[in-house]
Amino acid sequence: MSVRLQKFLADAGIASRRASEKLILDGDVTVNGQVVRQLGTKVDPLHDRVQVDGRAVKSKRKIYVAVNKPPGYICSRSDPEQRKTVQDLLPKEWAMLHSVGRLDFKSEGLIFYTNDGEFSLRLTHPRYGVRKKYMVTLKGDVTPEHIRTLEKGIYEGDEVLRAERGRILKNNKSHSLVELTLAEGKNREVRRMFEALGVEVERLQRVQIGPIKLGQLPRGKWRTLTEPEIKSLMNSTT
Repeated sequence: MSVRLQKFLADAGIASRRASEKLILDGDVTVNGQVVRQLGTKVDPLHDRVQVDGRAVKSKRKIYVAVNKPPGYICSRSDPEQRKTVQDLLPKEWAMLHSVGRLDFKSEGLIFYTNDGEFSLRLTHPRYGVRKKYMVTLKGDVTPEHIRTLEKGIYEGDEVLRAERGRILKNNKSHSLVELTLAEGKNREVRRMFEALGVEVERLQRVQIGPIKLGQLPRGKWRTLTEPEIKSLMNSTT
């Protein structure tokens, strides 16, 4: 996967992206032995030889991991209350990874971990509107009117909580199963929506982010994302 030269330098820790652009314009950067002064030049981190002031630049290996977070874990790297963290489920050598967004303590399901800041930004910033799908088990009988209210939007303080789509999969007098798709990632958004409706959430599971589904990944387990999956996620933000 080719990347812009200034991004490659910034990701390798040479300088900030803006400072990397100055290095390029000043003629301090060579690609395969040739001085490059053109901003926007793309390089292949696996095959191109990049040097700054004659010193070879090696890219940091980017890691992209999908985790099926169990309930009872937090997404922070550490916790003063000594609760279990999702980081505990990953290899110790991946301690530098950070979560892409959050799932709260009681919630479960699909979450990504990475050391790629651009990937994380693209999947979490509201302007990109990456869709996330949830399965929500609720106490009581959820009606089509509830779903219409969620799709229209609920005001809570100065925020609007809105589901892009909602669908009742099962319901009876005691329990309901609802599928919700959201385009934003506000803090505890799904739980707050149903709290506003006076409906208690019994189980909240995220089953899809963009085009990537949780699938058969067992609870508490992880897998690395494939190159096509990473590309499909990035393409979903353009």
